[in-house]
Amino acid sequence: MEDEISSIISNILIVDDSPVNLNVLEYILKGSGYKVRPVTNGLMALQVAEKEKPDVVLLDIIMPDIDGYEVCRRFKENQNLCDIPIIFISAMNEINYIVKALASGGADYITKPFQAEEVKARVATHLKLYQQKQKLQKQSKELKDLMVTKEKLFSIISHDLRSPFSVILWYSETLAENEENLEKIKIKEYATGINTIASATLKLLDNLLQWSRIQKGILIPKIQNINFKDIANEIMKVSQEIAKSKGITLKNNIVSDIFAYCDEEMTLTILRNLITNAIKFTNKKGVVSFEAKPQDSFLEIKVSDNGVGIPSEKISHLFYIDKDISTLDTENEKGSGLGLMLCKELVEMQGGKIWVESEVGKGSTFSITLPVKAV
Repeated sequence: MEDEISSIISNILIVDDSPVNLNVLEYILKGSGYKVRPVTNGLMALQVAEKEKPDVVLLDIIMPDIDGYEVCRRFKENQNLCDIPIIFISAMNEINYIVKALASGGADYITKPFQAEEVKARVATHLKLYQQKQKLQKQSKELKDLMVTKEKLFSIISHDLRSPFSVILWYSETLAENEENLEKIKIKEYATGINTIASATLKLLDNLLQWSRIQKGILIPKIQNINFKDIANEIMKVSQEIAKSKGITLKNNIVSDIFAYCDEEMTLTILRNLITNAIKFTNKKGVVSFEAKPQDSFLEIKVSDNGVGIPSEKISHLFYIDKDISTLDTENEKGSGLGLMLCKELVEMQGGKIWVESEVGKGSTFSITLPVKAV
């Protein structure tokens, strides 16, 4: 942690109406490798801090516009600035001034005339504490996000896996107990139901496995120069039957050789999820298509449908599993949301991006980019 903190170029804001004090403090702190911004009054200090947040503030008390106590209070009332350590630096050395400074939100107090070594030591101490606090806050947020994701995944496992297995068991028990009395058309219907549900469940299990491997850091992209036409042809093989079963036309518009630097298996997983989703949210006799075109140093791949579309307020949350924004598909089934989150992680692991454009009632287009040269 110390090496990481020491490598940060810290930003020190000095507030003092005396040009002599400003020059001396600037000289001391610049000599220690800090970025220093001197200002001569409190209002200017607040304006400068809003534009570029400092890591530490050195603040005089007696100033012509508003005094240091008021400046400190305004810093602490500002949500963006309240966590910055403020070190008062003043010729007022009576205890009541020091107590008032600390009560207004100050982290420390240096009396004038100051010693260079004392200033450097106090600034270094509060910088280290501030940076450690920021690091802990970041880790706390990451842990909270991970716990939310974990709970969502448990929900997926308990509901989205339990429910299909219950249906499969019902189908299979009915077949086993009534085989001789069932008409062929019913047997075929039940067998088709088992196959459809098992295929969807297997896809969910694959996604869970992929996501788990990403979290453990054991899924590493094997980047190669891949002909995207081959990936498109493979996707057609695995997705055509799903589309046919719903009366949807699946169009592959990638007919020429076109290359991208990517992991073939990861990219197949991404497109399989996007196309399965497109089929899921497209009504019978609808159309799902995919295409790829070079865009500067990237290959842009689009998966489009003329299905139900996505409300605008849900689009920004689509790729995050902690947001419960699932939309009912054309069969009134609710998805887990895991597939799109996995797509985002797999695309970004390969140096690409993913986004969506959609209009309710008209359809959606999911786009991803992949590099066309090694990254």
